[in-house]
Formats: sequence, structure tokens, C-alpha cells
Amino acid sequence: MKVSAIIVAAGQGSRMGANISKQYLHLYGKPILAYTLEIFHSISVLNEIVLVVAEKDRNYCKQKVLRKNQFYRIKLTNGGKTRQQSVFNGLKTVCPQTDFVIIHDGVRPFVKKEEVLEVLDAAMKFDAAALAVPVKDTVKKVNNEGFILSTLNREKIWAVQTPQVFRYNLIKDAHEKAIQDGFSATDDCMLVERNGNKVKIVKGSYENIKITTPEDIILGEAILDWRLRS
Repeated sequence: MKVSAIIVAAGQGSRMGANISKQYLHLYGKPILAYTLEIFHSISVLNEIVLVVAEKDRNYCKQKVLRKNQFYRIKLTNGGKTRQQSVFNGLKTVCPQTDFVIIHDGVRPFVKKEEVLEVLDAAMKFDAAALAVPVKDTVKKVNNEGFILSTLNREKIWAVQTPQVFRYNLIKDAHEKAIQDGFSATDDCMLVERNGNKVKIVKGSYENIKITTPEDIILGEAILDWRLRS
């Protein structure tokens, strides 16, 4: 069985307001992306790791992240204009004989190795699986004018994270169908769902945040502090 990981790190991070892409910002002296790659570099069942980066950041990533942190088992490919396009570029780059693909956001540096393996195990049983957590807040559905239409049942609503793991042919076909139909999705599960396939949810951790805004940097450092103290 062959397992590939695709780490998506081609975003520009406009909401961060920084002069470099968010994945290269530092948490305690190390790029966010380096924390993410450390986790996947430690997973022995992986046959390959494909890192998707913006073409303009390629040399910077090689020098400041890969070589500096001695990540040698990494295959680089260029990202697209959207996350969906970047993932598809990654899917085209992995070994064609791959059985399962693990797709993870480069700016989720706090996922645990055990969580990645749990999602992979679920995907092996159900063909598709994703890490997620139950929402904590009450969730409202609103109209275009901003008025509440209804209150959703919180017990049945989960916030989906990454990694998301799929049988390779399943996710590749879903992406190709989306391109054919001109369909855009906010995550890879959505593409698989629209093809009529079920995705198994695996309960994750609230620590597995996606670093998107300046406030997330503060939260990320707090998580690192807490882990060091623990």
C-alpha cells in the first residue's frame, strides 16, 4: 500500500497583513510551515510528501524551510490561483500508484501524528475521512440582509479541519469532475460529497487551528507554551 501526503502551502495570507506569506511567519523563531512538516516527516508509513507552494516562494521555501530544517524527503510543486487548484496540482504530482492521499493545510502546525494516523485508518475503512471538532457556539442561519432565519442543531454541526484523507482515485476523480463542471469548493470533502460519496468524521482537537489572522499567532504561541509546560 502506498500513502502520499500533500501539504498545501501556496496561500498568500492577505488577512494576516504581513509582507511575507503566512506559512513563513515565525512562531518562536521557526516558520509555521516547518512545524507542520516536522509532523509529517516523522510518519514512517508515508511513501512521499508533496509540498505545494507559490511559484514566487519556491526558492525561499527551499532555503529557509527545507534546507535549514533538513527536510530531504519532500517533493515541491507549484500552487494554483485557488486552494482547489493547488490541491489538484499536488494530486497530479504524487506517484500514480498511490493508494491513499493525505491532504493537509501547511498552516495547521499543531496537528498530532496520532490524529493523522487515525484519519488514515478511517479512510482505509471508508474510502474518505476528515478530522473535525464539534462546534462550541450556537450557530445561526441568516438571510442576505443579516437577519436570523433559524437556529441550527449544534449537536450535529462539526467544524472540519485537515488532514482529510481519501482513496487516491476517488479524490482525483472528484477534482476532475469539479474542473469539468466549473465547480468550486471550500474543502476537498465537498468535492467527494457532491460525487455521492460519504466522508467519515474523526474527532480531532481544538488545538489544530489554522493560522490565518494575527490573533492566531498569539494563540499559536500559547499552544506551544502549553505543550512545553505539559
